[in-house]
Amino acid sequence: MATVAQWIEGARIRTFPNAIAPVLAGSGAAAGIDSFDPVIALLALLVSLLLIIGVNFANDYSDGIRGTDDDRVGPFRLVGSGSVEPRAVRAAAFGCFGAAALAGIGVVVLSEHWWMLAIGALCIAGAWFYTGGSKPYGYAGLGEVAVFVFFGLIAVLGTMYAQADTISGFGIGAAVGVGALSTGVLVANNLRDIPSDRVTGKNTLAVMLGDRDTRTLYIALALVPFLITIMIGLRNSWALLGFLALPLLLVPLRAVTGGATGKHLIPAVRDTGFAMLAWGALTGGALAFG
Repeated sequence: MATVAQWIEGARIRTFPNAIAPVLAGSGAAAGIDSFDPVIALLALLVSLLLIIGVNFANDYSDGIRGTDDDRVGPFRLVGSGSVEPRAVRAAAFGCFGAAALAGIGVVVLSEHWWMLAIGALCIAGAWFYTGGSKPYGYAGLGEVAVFVFFGLIAVLGTMYAQADTISGFGIGAAVGVGALSTGVLVANNLRDIPSDRVTGKNTLAVMLGDRDTRTLYIALALVPFLITIMIGLRNSWALLGFLALPLLLVPLRAVTGGATGKHLIPAVRDTGFAMLAWGALTGGALAFG
């Protein structure tokens, strides 16, 4: 039986920046046009966190029963390690999705944007079918696209729209920046797992592109937010504070450009997440107060 500590590790706390950064950026963009709503913002954060915990458990379950996690370099897995029965991990995933749905209904009721229920349902479906179902899209090279859309565009702009009833150009820029770094986290993760994923038939985008082109993709994604920082900074000089997040990417960029493989890429995954959290917070703050 898994311990509480193992369940917490299975929830993959290191992925939480992917959930927190878009809410900070979206709420900052809403505050910038005097539309910040703390209750909606907190509910949006709860939705985002529950979804990412749910998708982490869902991935643990689906990859575990397929045998994809039998020979992993990365962090501990509940099903793959044999510590927890698959059905228990699946139940934990569905429990998180259900709780996320309830929090999302709260956002919808307060914002009165009832059409957002459909967006919420799409997010839950996307979380499950990433590695679940008979034809998971994460095994067909579409995981990065989904992360950019769900944890970038939808998460940032949905947070902003629920509070402000509109979206702005700054909000779109913030969504693209957060989405790029969030995608970069997955790219670094999948770069690390290319050898094992190729053997198990998990055709991620990294497997399709190969080692060299995946590293090039990561570098491009890491640079995108700072190009956006410059663009926003032309009208809001406070946005240039986003460059303070750049040092957090030095270690990941050194690892990726230096040809690091396997466990040596784990810090790159972690630090890319921290850079995203810092960039989202700094940019959100600049949009709110600049």
